[in-house]
Amino acid sequence: MSLKLRMSRAGTKKRPFYHIVVADSRSPRDGRFIERLGYFNPLLAKDNAERLKLDLEKVKAWLAKGATPSDRILRFLDAAGIMKRPARNNPERALPRKERKVLAEEKLKAAAAAKAAAKAKADAAKAEAAKA
Repeated sequence: MSLKLRMSRAGTKKRPFYHIVVADSRSPRDGRFIERLGYFNPLLAKDNAERLKLDLEKVKAWLAKGATPSDRILRFLDAAGIMKRPARNNPERALPRKERKVLAEEKLKAAAAAKAAAKAKADAAKAEAAKA
């Protein structure tokens, strides 16, 4: 059974409130969970102490048992100093779609050219070996 630390949505329409839970990864987002570890209220100000509440001891225990946190939970744990969140960088995302398309086509052409060059080099090596 693969365990996940993730958020389960509660609250009403346009008023989100999330419970931080440990659940089987196959169970639905708002469905069955194993244990509730805290909550997150995104409507409160970022500096408000009641915005995020986590039982860090329970979190550490579940991490030791092999539970993997979701991306958002990993951010919370990084802020708390429990886990380190790896830095992400996707510079191509900032490019407009047309430029990305052109770059992808250039990469394909370069890969095809490299493959052709490698094939020509291999053929030359075979010819040289046949002469000897």
